Amino acid sequence: MKTFSRHARALQWLDHRFGLPLCWLLTGARRVRDAFGPGAPSGAGWRSIVFVKLAEQGSTVLAAATLRAAVDRVGRARVFILVFEDNRFIVDVLGLLPPENVLTIQTRSPWTMAVSALRQLRALRRRRIEACVDLEFFARSSAAISYLTGARWRSGFHTWFGDGPYRGDLLTHRVLYNPHLHTSAAFASLLAALNADPDKMPLLDARIAVAAELPRFHTTDAERLEVSTLLAAAGIPADAPLILLNANAGDLLPLRRWAGANYVALAQRLLREFDRAVIAFTGSPEEAAATAELVRAVDSPRCVDLAGRTSLRQLMVVYERADVLVTNDSGPAHFAALTGIDVVALFGPETPALFAALGPRSHPLWAGIPCSPCVNAYNNRRTACRDNICMQRLSVDLVFAKVGEICRRRVAPSV
Repeated sequence: MKTFSRHARALQWLDHRFGLPLCWLLTGARRVRDAFGPGAPSGAGWRSIVFVKLAEQGSTVLAAATLRAAVDRVGRARVFILVFEDNRFIVDVLGLLPPENVLTIQTRSPWTMAVSALRQLRALRRRRIEACVDLEFFARSSAAISYLTGARWRSGFHTWFGDGPYRGDLLTHRVLYNPHLHTSAAFASLLAALNADPDKMPLLDARIAVAAELPRFHTTDAERLEVSTLLAAAGIPADAPLILLNANAGDLLPLRRWAGANYVALAQRLLREFDRAVIAFTGSPEEAAATAELVRAVDSPRCVDLAGRTSLRQLMVVYERADVLVTNDSGPAHFAALTGIDVVALFGPETPALFAALGPRSHPLWAGIPCSPCVNAYNNRRTACRDNICMQRLSVDLVFAKVGEICRRRVAPSV
């Protein structure tokens, strides 16, 4: 989604402009302070905690089990999270924390962002939060924010061997990022680290088990009626099987896109195979023009355009109504995992081994060619690739076979 791209770019801009000198200065301040005060706390003495997860709504869903574990330990009232303002939506949808414990940083401009961040840091320091978990992957700004919360226990990913961006030495519990752990397990390791002896890090002798069960999105009768009216106005009968196609991947990593022509061909084949089904293309308002072109290319009265016509919450209700979503590797795959829809997610520059949505209705497809994945947490999602062969190797036949398998289980085929 565009929100993800804009906020991820904002985080990258902050890191590039201010992150390195700020982390360097704060590291010096920390060392002076530690020289005259107590060392890093060990053991499990914390009773309140704040998570820093500024951007990426999809990976926020993957942190759900970690948030729940913190709630189970200290109670909902003592767990907080700091996010960019538009990332709040998915935190509220998860429903794990009280609304007043979700602290937001406004992002309308760099000045607004700085002032808002300082205001929220002041609020956290007044609360005397004891522990902080930085859920960002090697972002310098989030490391600085974690230190400035004033929390005595601070965990996050650390570049132990120079294999990632410099973040200073601002954490008390410095966790080695394991690129072989699913992101949900990696997040869980950050919480587990708070119970470890910081002097023995990066050793983390803890069993990390993350349940695949996610919070379920709950709708109201009024929301279902509202969305039913919206879908009827778009030409979707109430009893029609509904297949959703999300052809967008955001501007941050356009290499994740499966070609629009592939989506058109897939839609046409699905409409021939399932004669009662309706295809709906989804997307943000900024993506509406491109999505409209795809709908016109499909050229069927049973193919409609929903891009820009729903709020994010309404889109979640649409997911509950629909049968299958086909999407590039992006936030919607994780949003949809909170509903009853089956999700076919197409991976290329990144790997489903780390970033696939959780749950039994998640069906990632990945070609697994030798140069894929080419982007990771260590390289700040940068790549020299300009030709996404990894996505091109995902043929329409392959995707159709998987979607058809799901549809034959959920949608009545032609007779």
